[in-house]
Amino acid sequence: MKEITRRNFIATATLATGFALAVQPVSAKVITTDTKGLVAGEVKIPVQDGEIPAYRAQPATGKNFPIVLVIHEIFGVHEHIQDVARRFAKLGYLAIAPELFIRQGDVSKLSSVNEIRPVVAKVPDAQVLSDLDATVAWAVNSGKGNVNRLGITGFCWGGRITWLYAAHNPKVKAGVAWYGRLVGDATELTPKHPVDIASTLKVPVLGLYGGKDTGITLDTVEQMRDRLKSSSSKSEIIVYPNAPHAFFADYRPSYREKEADDGWKRLQTWFKQHGV
Repeated sequence: MKEITRRNFIATATLATGFALAVQPVSAKVITTDTKGLVAGEVKIPVQDGEIPAYRAQPATGKNFPIVLVIHEIFGVHEHIQDVARRFAKLGYLAIAPELFIRQGDVSKLSSVNEIRPVVAKVPDAQVLSDLDATVAWAVNSGKGNVNRLGITGFCWGGRITWLYAAHNPKVKAGVAWYGRLVGDATELTPKHPVDIASTLKVPVLGLYGGKDTGITLDTVEQMRDRLKSSSSKSEIIVYPNAPHAFFADYRPSYREKEADDGWKRLQTWFKQHGV
């Protein structure tokens, strides 16, 4: 029997169809964005050790689109993240959401968060940042993306990565981090956290957080705000007092329509204000 190497695995991996198994049943409030007027679907991103799958959505006509990296939660690039990419495409962006866990496992097929967490814990930040660099290169090489108008947004796990990538890539014009963890232990796989890069951050990042988030305490949000004061980035953090974690996730019980709508409007304004 032929051994499946990591390179072979990621080269043959594909994106999830529908919603991740761990988030069933899906809420009746789920938002569905059609592909009318769009080019949307799976693409393969060349990376250092093969290819990773990504979901790309962009307007069907035109070129030189601003690029938005859409960074998934712990459930991977399932239907919700694909829909967010389509929402960006409807606004005129080339939105691309790479599957950043694929070497460690296919989280969309796991039935609980407790099964997913050990997979996510094995994902090195360095691998993620490298894959995002490769994703930006793909968008530019496609002939459709304008690297001078590059933005990033991410949710939960992806919210943390949004802060880190904004510090990593000076070409990023702006970021919007949705309820991403701000503090943590320094480990070999996660050497730095957002609070560690805050004071030297140069890219403006808007943080959107919930006051009732039991996993991201308000004292850590205040710690981040305090560190950001000494940066040149003009970053900001908004806290919605009554919102829980994952308040943008319209497919989950945590969804809060009012706060999600306000955050989405703030994201669009933030991107426009900073040239994305």
